[in-house]
Parts: sequence; structure tokens; C-alpha cells
Amino acid sequence: MPKLFEPLDDFKTIDLPEKQLPFWKIAGPGAILVGLSIGAGEIVIWPLIAAEYGASMVWAAVLGVFLQLWINFEVGRWTIATGETVYTGYSRIWRGFGPLFILLTVVGWIAPGWARASGLALKALLIGPGGWGSDTFWTVITFAAVALILFGPKMVYQSVERTVELLVAIVTIGLILVVIAVGSLDTWKELGSGIINVGHIAEGMSVKSLFIAIVFAGAGGTANLFYTFYLRDKNIGMGARLPSLRNPLRGRDETISSTGFLFEETEENKRRFSAWWKYIKQDQMIFFWALNTVTILLFIFGALAVLHPQGIVPEKGQLIYDEANILKGIWGMPGQYIFLLVGVATLFGTQLALVDGVGRSISDIIYTNFKGAKKRPLSWWYLLIAGIWIVGGCVITFVMEQLNVSELGFLFNAAYMGGFAMALYVPLTLYMNYRFLPKIAKPKTMSTIMMFIASAVYIGFAISSIIWEIKRLIGG
Repeated sequence: MPKLFEPLDDFKTIDLPEKQLPFWKIAGPGAILVGLSIGAGEIVIWPLIAAEYGASMVWAAVLGVFLQLWINFEVGRWTIATGETVYTGYSRIWRGFGPLFILLTVVGWIAPGWARASGLALKALLIGPGGWGSDTFWTVITFAAVALILFGPKMVYQSVERTVELLVAIVTIGLILVVIAVGSLDTWKELGSGIINVGHIAEGMSVKSLFIAIVFAGAGGTANLFYTFYLRDKNIGMGARLPSLRNPLRGRDETISSTGFLFEETEENKRRFSAWWKYIKQDQMIFFWALNTVTILLFIFGALAVLHPQGIVPEKGQLIYDEANILKGIWGMPGQYIFLLVGVATLFGTQLALVDGVGRSISDIIYTNFKGAKKRPLSWWYLLIAGIWIVGGCVITFVMEQLNVSELGFLFNAAYMGGFAMALYVPLTLYMNYRFLPKIAKPKTMSTIMMFIASAVYIGFAISSIIWEIKRLIGG
């Protein structure tokens, strides 16, 4: 087994870079996570729950986003302090975590449910859901657009950030317009009562379904770990000491270091770390927590106002079109097209960020851990993995369509597997930060408490889900 792995270099000692720019000049990494978060969880899974159960479970959506805020804090802490990705940190604890996280990434995201939902939304926007073209055809179009964004510009991160920020803006403005069109005081009251209805579990909701709902209130699964790459490519903290990912199709790339640095505990480094840590808190609280909470509540509000009163629980790619169709009756054609545009922007943003994040994750693990991987540059591995993911996504979509398998099943299963990944990496991230970071950078009391709570939630749900599955199999 050891012959399989490349030895990891020890941390080099170097001062933290100075934070020279104001927050809004370097904002962006948190916005990409919002783009991921508003995908299936916000526009598919939670509106479906609201359509079926009303507002009684909204508290779980708010809780899910809040727990992930603290997880993202700790992912950010590691990267600004060391410049490394969290995957490299995990490999410092045990080399087997590299292959394990490749497996978790593949199992969690291989089925292109978001891509197919994105293609269906684009089809509904342009010609209607019953119009010309198979699901595969429209999914291929969205994957082609992803490829152009990832492999057109010279720097991968910049194109992803700008595209996702535009899509998030479209979603937010569109949702506000939808809420204005369908909103009523009674619906707001119902939503508010659901937020404070903490602990209530709707009759008929299984522990598996609740686990899925909490995981995908936010980015969910290994998607929260993608934050580590966005910080590095934005030159945040010690991430500025390592080069950004370049597009291998737009120029020559060279072998780069995959291991990072630690800083000495001087007053100057303490001041610099405090400045970067303040940035992480602002980035996550403004973009991920506040904006994510607002958008998920607006999506739920739309389902409460439009779907739930009529008893409509959509299936097989119909949620976006069903809601848009009802909005057409309330607000005419503009209402229908606004919501369809919101659907396309939401799902395509998630599809783009997932292909990018998966490509970064697997290529980083391979490049850092496996012998001989550094014979090729990191960007080459990224191109290979992202390319395989795009082609594979098109093929799997075709097979899914031939077998008449709904994309919803794949979305829910992705969240389910992602929950088990979180049960592993949430406590692992806290342990890693305590074990390796300098004293002044280690998690403080509140962060530690919240990570313990998050760990207990995800581990508890994972164990309960396994027990539930066993009982179901025995009973069946």
C-alpha cells in the first residue's frame, strides 16, 4: 500500500501574506457555494417537501444551512492557515483518506441528476416540457455550455465565479418578483410558524427523507469541501502562496507544489490571521448563510403559495414547469417565463459548479497522493477528470432516459450518500485543525461546540438511516 503513495512533504514555515484589499474587492468564493446550494436542495427537494407537507418542516431547512455555515468556517480556516486543500490535510492524518474521498465523490455525484434537471428546465423555458428533443439532447446542450465556460478562458476560477455570480443574481431577483406575484400575509405567517416549529417531523416522513432534506439545505455532501479550492484560487490567506488552476488548453502549465505552509506564532502573523479569519466569517455569513437562507425560504414560499394549496406534488422533472404554469395563471406569461428562467439559472449554476468542484477534488487527490501523478500537471488531471465527468454525464443521462428512471431518484440518492460523507469529514476537519494548526489559528470554543453539534447530527442521522434501512429490508 505505501508504494502506491507519493510521500507528503512536511509543512514549510513562512509568514502569512498580508491582507491588502478590502472585503468586496476579494469577495466571491462564498458566492460559488451559494450557486451550488440553490440547486437541487432549494429548487427541487425543499419545494417538494413544502408541496407535500406544507411549512411544518421549514425549521430543518434553516438548521441545515446554519450547521453548514460552521463546517465552511473550518474548511476555510485550514486553507487560509496552510494554503493546502482539506483533502491534503486529511491525507496527513491517514493516506487512505485520499482514495476514500475519491470514492465518496464518485458515489455522491456520478449520477447527473442536476444536469438532466438543468436540461429539462432549459427545454421548458425555450419550447415547453412536451416539445421537441429528448432529455439527453437538452442535457448535452447544458454540458456543452459547461465545457465552454470551464475550458474557454485562461483561468478556470474566474470564469466559474463570474458565471455563478450572474446566475445567483438572476435567481435572487427572479424569486423576489415571484414572491411579489404570489405572496400573501397568510403564506408568510405559515412560513414563519414552520421556522419556529423546531423538532416537528411531518407524519409519513422517514428518517432517510429527513436526513436528505437537512443535507441538501445548503451545499451538502462533499460540495462544502469545494470551498477550499475557491479560496486558494482567489489568493485568500496562505492560498496566495500557491498558483491558481490554469486552463491547460490555453497555455503550458508546470508541476506545482501540492503541500502547504505553516506560520510562526508572531504578533504580526496573529494580526494577519485575524484579518483573514474575519474575511472568512464575512464571506460565509453574507453569501452562504444569509443569501442561502433567504433563497431557500423564497423557494419554499413559492411552493407553499402555488403548489401546496392545490395539492400538487410534482414528479419527474415537472416541479419547475408546474410552478411556472400556475404562475402564468396568476401573472400571465411574464410570471411563467420568470420562474422558468430562475429554474434554468439555478440548476445550470449547480451543474457548472459541480463539474468544476468534482474535477478539482479528484484531480487534487490524485496529484497529491499517487506515485507518478506529478509527471502530468494538475491542470491536465483537472481537464481529464472534468472531461470524463461531462461525457459520462451525457451517457448516464441517455441510459437513465432509456430505462425511464427519474432524475429525482438520483438527486435524493446523491444527498443520501453525501450525508454519510459529512458524518465522516465534519469531525475529521475539526480534528485536523486542532492537530496541525498553530495555537492562534486553532478553533475557538464556539466553533468547537458547533462542530461537535454538527458531527452529532450527521453521525446520528447516518446511524439512524442504516438502522432504518436494515429494518426496512427485514420487514420487506
